[in-house]
Amino acid sequence: MNNQEKEAEKYIIDLHTHSTFSDGSCTPTELVKLAAETPNLRALALTDHDSIEGLDEFFEAGKQYPQLELISGVEVSTLYGSKELHLVGLFIDYHNEELRNFLNMLKKERLDRNIVMAKRLFSLGYEIDYNELPYHRDDSLGRVHFAKYIMEKYDFPSIQAVFDQLLKQGKSAFVGRNLPLPSEAIKVIKNAGGIAIWAHPIFQERSHARSYARRIIRKLKPFGLDGIECHYSMFSPAQTAALTEIAESLEVLGSGGSDFHGSNRPSVQLGVGGGFMHIPYCVLTKMKESLIKS
Repeated sequence: MNNQEKEAEKYIIDLHTHSTFSDGSCTPTELVKLAAETPNLRALALTDHDSIEGLDEFFEAGKQYPQLELISGVEVSTLYGSKELHLVGLFIDYHNEELRNFLNMLKKERLDRNIVMAKRLFSLGYEIDYNELPYHRDDSLGRVHFAKYIMEKYDFPSIQAVFDQLLKQGKSAFVGRNLPLPSEAIKVIKNAGGIAIWAHPIFQERSHARSYARRIIRKLKPFGLDGIECHYSMFSPAQTAALTEIAESLEVLGSGGSDFHGSNRPSVQLGVGGGFMHIPYCVLTKMKESLIKS
């Protein structure tokens, strides 16, 4: 390893974050400022849920911090069987018309779902006043905004407590989504010049997590899946090591990020997740090399 490579090793990256344009508490400008103040953080991607509307502000804010490398991104919700599967698109051309039309379709689906969810909450005794909901814009409104409002108005101890009692899958106010297939989302991401990454592939505990990850990668790789998140806030070192081995053996890229949401997920810090996440800059270098080859 030469001196330049040794110097790069101390730098970290974060390729999965959210702003007020989806369910984060920081504006894109605040997010960039926080990243610039985070020790050794040198690259940041904004990956709002089904939204690219914060990217103009994100890159404008980045002009004040030339040492920070900013990457355009999006996190797309898809449905694989009966489970949601999230795909992070990185290095996307966010002006791409096909991508914008696709995300507009998802925004409409989200708004329709919110109406049903509000009615269901009302039937359970939780009246929602849209004028008081803590959201940035209509098309960014989601479950976390409902949860934050209910927590404050109905004296729940935390946002998570609202999810656990009302809003997560299987609970009384949960409303499923009509989502695209992963193959459809991958196609759109690739057509917009991006890299398609499977986000938090073992986010939920599974008895056969490794075999499940391998199976899904093998299914989606022919459609253009480029990689998986090997590094994530909730992953143990053993999980990161296992996913890195799987990515290498199946010849897909490794990626990762904190899934930072600001005060809406206070246990997760930018760049380091729960405090121990370390994504070396070389992960990003490999991505750039793959883009050149493609």
